[in-house]
Amino acid sequence: MTHIDLQNLGRYSDVLLSRGGEVITLRFAELTDADTLQSYFRGLSAQSRYNRLMGAASELPAGQLDRFIHVGEDDGFSLVATTKRDGVEAIIGEARYAVDGDSSSLEIGLSVDDTMQGQGIGAALLDNLECRAAALGADRLLGDTLRSNDAMLALARKAGFALAPTPGDWKQIRFAKKILLAPQDIPCVSWRLAAMTASAHGVQ
Repeated sequence: MTHIDLQNLGRYSDVLLSRGGEVITLRFAELTDADTLQSYFRGLSAQSRYNRLMGAASELPAGQLDRFIHVGEDDGFSLVATTKRDGVEAIIGEARYAVDGDSSSLEIGLSVDDTMQGQGIGAALLDNLECRAAALGADRLLGDTLRSNDAMLALARKAGFALAPTPGDWKQIRFAKKILLAPQDIPCVSWRLAAMTASAHGVQ
């Protein structure tokens, strides 16, 4: 898959818009995000945390938090969606993806702050993850969620994902989508440019 420059992660930031026109920055998580990211998870409703973490928890477990803020370890990457509130950056969503080089797939998970749900942010995150998957040369985007997570299942259906039982776990549903975009057709500008540059230089 296409190489990501871990020394220059800022180049991979994107700007999204909520349905209300609020500007949202989507960037890779940093070490300095640890406290803010943990506060974000603590601020989610119990149901939202349960859906995202696949079980009851009052916060993001320490081991997972460590993986979230160390981008690129074990081919895992975490993103934070932020906006300015009273001049201060606030995390209002997050997403994580892991590269599986053997199957050429990108495994994903995401959440959105309860107060921001229904603003199109989840859909924008999924669209952006598809751009990243295409730029990285992945053939498929997939994730697992609880059967009871109606919001995530509805979001996945609307985004064109196919749903099927998760192998080996009857409590979960797998949503998957084939990636058919060529580098020049990727709709996200930064990732289209990254993919076209990598393609031109034969970077894998």
